[in-house]
Amino acid sequence: MDKKFVNIIVLGFAFMFVFTAFQTCGMIEQTVLDSMGGFGGAGFISLAVIYIVFAAANWIAPMVVSVLTAKWSMIFGGILYCLFIAVFLHPYTWSLYTGSVLIGFGAAFIWTGQGNFLTVNSDSDTMARNSGIFWAMLQSSMFFGNIFVYFEFNGKETIDDDTRYTVFIVLLIVAALGVCIMLFLQTGTSQNLEITRKEDENDVKHPMQSIAKAFHLLFTKRMGMLTFNNFYTGLELGFFSGVYGTCIGRTNAFGSSAKQLVGINGIFIGIGEVLGGAIFGILGKKTIRFGRDPIVILGDRKSVV
Repeated sequence: MDKKFVNIIVLGFAFMFVFTAFQTCGMIEQTVLDSMGGFGGAGFISLAVIYIVFAAANWIAPMVVSVLTAKWSMIFGGILYCLFIAVFLHPYTWSLYTGSVLIGFGAAFIWTGQGNFLTVNSDSDTMARNSGIFWAMLQSSMFFGNIFVYFEFNGKETIDDDTRYTVFIVLLIVAALGVCIMLFLQTGTSQNLEITRKEDENDVKHPMQSIAKAFHLLFTKRMGMLTFNNFYTGLELGFFSGVYGTCIGRTNAFGSSAKQLVGINGIFIGIGEVLGGAIFGILGKKTIRFGRDPIVILGDRKSVV
């Protein structure tokens, strides 16, 4: 089997495990903290800190990736994800927000490394297929993680300590497995990989060039046009990953099923994202017949609904 395709599959499994833990954690974070009477921290603030740091750290992430390489940047980022999840075993306000800062950096490193690694292992003929496969595997994490939460939260009006320990110990183990899988990513010896390695070596000698390139990209016409769409998708992500599930868990009309329905919500979000990745990624050659604009517009209209 083609080594580049194997790399994509291994990358997909690694991210599936890491984000089974993190995305499940993000969706239940506020619900779990609400059940801890007198806890001073807030899940919403934690998520806000994560994405503020994530946005800022993206400016230095290319430099980190050029120094550590894409593989080790993802591993380092994955370790920071594990540290954040471990916070919920014995959460304190200071540790919650410190962990949020750390995972913000981790997110920048892991996603910048992923973009580099996916690009290196793809070409113009396989990019759509590889992106679709990776996205479908990644978003299946929403499905598996929330099935687990559904059964663990069954019939519970509040999340007791024993349930919290069980859930987050399992999530921590799953995230750690994902990081271990990253160790099996192959750097390869193909021509494209050799060229990229030489470019990375040049970046290591002048790491500030990576930041300068990223800053220059911000002011290009295409990036400027994408900024508005990216801002909207950020609002949407915050809504469905943090706010919507918490609202379900706090709806008294659902009675003792409210916490359990948080898991159901995540399952159906995951199903939709897997189907979307399969249709518009794996079958990309057919779905982009009329260009990518109709796909973006369709996604925008569906999210509004």
